[in-house]
Amino acid sequence: MKKALIVIDVQNDYFKGGRFELVNAEGALNNIKKLVSYFHDNGLSVFLIQHISSKDGKFFVPGTEGIKIHESLCGNSKDLVITKKYPNSFFKTDLKSELDKRNIDELFICGMMTHMCVDTTVRAAFDYGYKVTLFSDACATRDLSIGEKVIDASYVQDTYMASLSGMFAKVVTTDNILKK
Repeated sequence: MKKALIVIDVQNDYFKGGRFELVNAEGALNNIKKLVSYFHDNGLSVFLIQHISSKDGKFFVPGTEGIKIHESLCGNSKDLVITKKYPNSFFKTDLKSELDKRNIDELFICGMMTHMCVDTTVRAAFDYGYKVTLFSDACATRDLSIGEKVIDASYVQDTYMASLSGMFAKVVTTDNILKK
């Protein structure tokens, strides 16, 4: 099986001072950097997904610093950046064709936001027949609300990881791959 790492939307707006700060974005980023290094060191493909909103969006607005991929992930010219406008990293993008060109059939996924783009991309990858591993400690989300009720980010994270585990992906921590 040919493997690739998919890093979803690790962009400045999700970090302190950004337009849509996530809970534990820095902690997730630290693990993402370890994964990226592992994949680079082992000669495996890394895809950086970048979400671009509309000029009227709340975040990831074109022409702003917030839209940029976090600087700590930039710098390897072999990494392919795929831009998207929707939560699903496959929808109306070149991701699937780029994976197919490289005969990649096993995806390792991490990134931001767990409850939106990560969830949607993992489910789409499953639908396309990829074997998927998802790194729970290399993803970040935020508090959500419904009506007057606020759901803490830790519950959001755990709920999404639990719902994706088994059917859609093997959910592991970063240490699971680094120990191999």
